Amino acid sequence: MTRPFAPPKRLPPDLLRVQAYWEGLLRGSAKVPFWDDLDLTALPDLAGRLFLVGVFSKPERFRLDLVGEDLITAFGQEAAGLFTDEIAHVPPFALLGSQCSATIEAAAPTWFEDNATVATGYRRLLLPLWGDGRISMLLGAVDQGPA
Repeated sequence: MTRPFAPPKRLPPDLLRVQAYWEGLLRGSAKVPFWDDLDLTALPDLAGRLFLVGVFSKPERFRLDLVGEDLITAFGQEAAGLFTDEIAHVPPFALLGSQCSATIEAAAPTWFEDNATVATGYRRLLLPLWGDGRISMLLGAVDQGPA
């Protein structure tokens, strides 16, 4: 069975760096790093294309807690503080809620790609982070432009 939003075998270089950083946060035999080990200053040149999603349960909802400047520009407004169900399905956040749910369920990285046009094409990687006894945050990264 193919997992929804499964990442490709080969990621774009910047997204590969983000995933490698995430993997470097793993402790022992853990499959998901702890969110409090995350330090976005470790990826300063990618900060504008990174975002953090807070995970809420009962009911399941996802809130953009931090959004890089490049993503705010692409979205056209400030997005931090908005829940995914409050965001229009436009780049770079189209189908983000669905991808968040898939990331939680798989407890593994997920991938979304939209190549509708060369100008607006983008790829998005979501990585789960553990805290408070569950996956409580997601690290997101976007690679924009032609694939």
